[in-house]
Amino acid sequence: MKSLYIISLLIILSLSLSAQQKDTIKEERFSIHAQTTIIYQYKLPFNAPYSGEHSLSTANENQTSITSTLFAGARLWKGAGIFVNPELAGGSGLSQALGIAAETNGESFRIGDPAPAIYLARLYYRQLFSLTKERLYQSADVNQLAQYIPQKYLALTLGKIGISDYFDDNKYSHDPRTQFMSWGLMSNGAWDYPANTRGYTPSFIIEYITPYHEIRLGASLVPLVANGSDMNWNINKAGAYTIEYTHRYKLANRDGAFRALSFYNTANMGIYRKSISIDPTNPIIENTRTFGNHKYGFAVNMEQEISNDLGCFVKASWNDGNNETWMFTEIDHSLSAGISITGQRWKRANDNFGLADVVSGLSKPHREYLKAGGNGFMLGDGNLSYSVEDLAEVYYAADIYKGHIFLTGAYQFLLNPGYNKDREGPVNVFSVRLHTNI
Repeated sequence: MKSLYIISLLIILSLSLSAQQKDTIKEERFSIHAQTTIIYQYKLPFNAPYSGEHSLSTANENQTSITSTLFAGARLWKGAGIFVNPELAGGSGLSQALGIAAETNGESFRIGDPAPAIYLARLYYRQLFSLTKERLYQSADVNQLAQYIPQKYLALTLGKIGISDYFDDNKYSHDPRTQFMSWGLMSNGAWDYPANTRGYTPSFIIEYITPYHEIRLGASLVPLVANGSDMNWNINKAGAYTIEYTHRYKLANRDGAFRALSFYNTANMGIYRKSISIDPTNPIIENTRTFGNHKYGFAVNMEQEISNDLGCFVKASWNDGNNETWMFTEIDHSLSAGISITGQRWKRANDNFGLADVVSGLSKPHREYLKAGGNGFMLGDGNLSYSVEDLAEVYYAADIYKGHIFLTGAYQFLLNPGYNKDREGPVNVFSVRLHTNI
């Protein structure tokens, strides 16, 4: 009851503050925003000849998740700010977020207890160093103070953050609270990005930003165990390192962006083939964990405006797949593409329609491990007849109150959940999402 009471208060806060006008002052000293997102998903039953410990349930199923976040910030001195985000989250993904690599609800977590809990999502310091006298106006937004900032600058960020706030961005496919919900669409799936089980980690980010070129370098902590909550502070033995280059351009006078990302993670990881050699009939990846093992990979990401109300995106990613997935999801290579259309043509400019598809795959050692009956932290049918996993998603987000409250209906069509064509499906998932923001 106490958790439900807290949820109600946060929803009321979001709704009441949404009536306030944005950017009422030119230069903010303090900033406060909030969001609440509730996602209900229903899955139709499907047939499968067998299921394992980490399989998607074949029965009809429904689950609800909720997140409520308070975004508070303050300007300390010229170019400097501090930001804090307490967050409440509860509920679950379908089958406890097991059995699908491109999981269907980006607001769900792999946590055993679905009871709502409050935790510190972000707490960080950010400093901008000007490289030019030319300035542009930065409007008020989540973790962003309304103020004038230089067109070219260096930025340092230190603290607990969501690493995807800085890397692998995409105008049309990045935020499961307002856009596509699948994990394989909100981020490049083969980027095993550093995070605890809720998606946050202490990090240090340095950025070089100009109007057309951006370079970001990040160093982050990783969990003590795969999909863990507690972070490993022994940076001599474990850590995650990310670099990304972004080029912004115009094509036929339309905005576009291209991003290229590379990452290197090292931790107490297990080795797929070594676990099979120890036990060919029941491999256990945890038995082969050793510091010094690593995972590396690459990702590209493109967005392109086509007209005033239409845009498209393409993403592709790959990792070496020799050692176990440590943080995000069990995808070793992926390709996704889609379109996004606003409701401008039917006089509902804040509405949005999206259609996309993501195809995900596994490395050969990863396949062999699951085929032998091994379990990852998301997948494990007890057997595997390998095929790529294919998820298509379509959604319509309707603005029901002045750009502050959105109601979304979505449908996902999934083939070969967990890369298993023996359990081909198809799987049909229907979603309703309520999102409020200020």
